[in-house]
Amino acid sequence: MSRDIDVLVLGGAGVDTIVYVPQLPLPYADSYMIDSGIRTRAGQTGDFVALGLGALGLRVHHLDMLGDDPEGVLVRALHREKGIALTAIPQPAGTKRAVNLVGPDGRRLSLYDTSRTHPDDRFPEAMVRELAGASRHVHVTITQPCVHSLPVLRESGATLSTDLHDWDGENPYHEPFAYAADVVFLSTTALADPERTMRRITDRGRAEVVVATAGAKGAYVLSDDELTRLPAVTPPAPVVDSNGAGDAFAAAFLYAWLNRETPRRSALYGTIAGAHACTVPSTETDAIGLNQLIGRAATP
Repeated sequence: MSRDIDVLVLGGAGVDTIVYVPQLPLPYADSYMIDSGIRTRAGQTGDFVALGLGALGLRVHHLDMLGDDPEGVLVRALHREKGIALTAIPQPAGTKRAVNLVGPDGRRLSLYDTSRTHPDDRFPEAMVRELAGASRHVHVTITQPCVHSLPVLRESGATLSTDLHDWDGENPYHEPFAYAADVVFLSTTALADPERTMRRITDRGRAEVVVATAGAKGAYVLSDDELTRLPAVTPPAPVVDSNGAGDAFAAAFLYAWLNRETPRRSALYGTIAGAHACTVPSTETDAIGLNQLIGRAATP
């Protein structure tokens, strides 16, 4: 079967409302005056991975459920603007949305509206099978209803990746994703022992590579039973927002990995892209381009 799609991104389409707050955690008060404005824009984890991959020249297709609502209009417009193919399954509950509170240091707190999904939601199996069969690789977000598609994806012959985000290593919701993917990303934020969790993923699943991002501390890469730590990359401009940094990391890592770079080299690409993302306000979408990425990777 012809693999006309480099990466199929499954799930994670939605809309965020960005609020810049004076500090996090935000002390209780009856009201706050937000002089930086409050803005709603398209872009959640799947959108940002798809845009990051597309900016690096890969052929990307995004599949998710969207509502017939103003938020769905924003998501569709973003994909048209960025030239990312999108297949949107109607979602009667509406498009996924969240509110992101962003502090002065760029840290964020996300509030997700879980009423926009239902445990019984499903992607059409024939559609998933067709798109995955035409793809070299599938990146599966941990949003509903992606978990139900994992068996079909594994049968497709495409390699799989997923991002567990701030998994604590215990929540069973994440386990099907962690153990089905060939490449697993996660954050060290909620992990007491990152190495232990990373090794458990490889022991119980099929992952060839597990990458744990650690913000300013860099990233850990587990491959061929060897754990390596990469230092963080200095951002090319002041840090204004960490939103989307993990998605940028995943996109750049996958670009390199799909082009047969080593896991360590791929992680270097990821740290560069993640650092770039931290210089971009949440209200904007500006993924690092291929020339920038390669140029910064070549800098001693």
